[in-house]
Amino acid sequence: MTETLTIRRPDDWHLHLRDGAMLHGVLPESARHFARAIIMPNLVPPVVTGAEAAAYRERILAALPADMAFTPLMTLYLTEETDPDDVARAHADGIVTAVKLYPAGATTNSASGVRDFDKVRGVLERMAEIGLPLCVHGEVTDPEVDIFDREAVFIDRVFDPIRRATPGLRVVMEHITTAQGVDYVRSADSDLGATITTHHLIINRNDILVGGIKPHYYCLPVAKREEHRLALRQAATSGDVRFFLGTDSAPHVDALKEHACGCAGCFTATNTMSILAEVFEQDGALDRLEGFTALHGPAFYGLPPNEARVTLTKGPPLTYPEKIETGAGPVTVFDPMMPLHWRVD
Repeated sequence: MTETLTIRRPDDWHLHLRDGAMLHGVLPESARHFARAIIMPNLVPPVVTGAEAAAYRERILAALPADMAFTPLMTLYLTEETDPDDVARAHADGIVTAVKLYPAGATTNSASGVRDFDKVRGVLERMAEIGLPLCVHGEVTDPEVDIFDREAVFIDRVFDPIRRATPGLRVVMEHITTAQGVDYVRSADSDLGATITTHHLIINRNDILVGGIKPHYYCLPVAKREEHRLALRQAATSGDVRFFLGTDSAPHVDALKEHACGCAGCFTATNTMSILAEVFEQDGALDRLEGFTALHGPAFYGLPPNEARVTLTKGPPLTYPEKIETGAGPVTVFDPMMPLHWRVD
């Protein structure tokens, strides 16, 4: 007997589309299934002003195939020189949906990020006043802190003090990877949500390192121990409205992934919904897939859920392409290391 599940069309609350030929190549992979996405601003150079965000949005829309419906939700890259008035104006004009905080040096194209958090206090206070959310890459970059501890240390050293100093600031702790991250989000009374990626529900650090280095599983924040992966799965499938999907799908051409200093990022846009349906079914939570992918994120951002529906159908194992060919070069699609039975109709 055919099994089907109909849900509201999902959104992606953390997505990298890049620019130029790469943008044209990967945008259809997200727009095929997702109605909206929070677009990351860490281009080179980064998107730091309202005018730059508006121009980037126009490039995305120009690259969108005519038969696809997709709304890019733009963000600004927070720097120590960010103008609070420009942020407020971009928000009032409907150009930006959030501001992104990268600690300087934390991940791909983050060199322009924040080093002295006191220098962005005025921007954060203005954001709290106008209700504009802050999206945070939650890792310290102190070289003395082990890479597997950087999220937990960030919570104690940076994140919690920022939230205490800026009451009313709505914050998304993006791509959490640890049980400590899950616990911290659950400890908050209000104004805090978290995105969880598809790949962090699947891989732990063994998948990157055992039997040889697997560059297409290398991401930042890096995957942690199995106990953390299980904590993320429990949070994602729990129905808790504070957790929602942000794929952090991050395309890099194979030549830069399979490299002496390989780039961080997993490209999951193509098969995320099939993977998530498999995960939620395995955990007895298919009835909660709609909340995680289509309801919790809009509720946090104060947006209506999508009216359109999609149907997932379970059948024989699917075959997804191993790579997506783009004008910039081939991009390898994330391999979940298990058969996928749910297709999106």
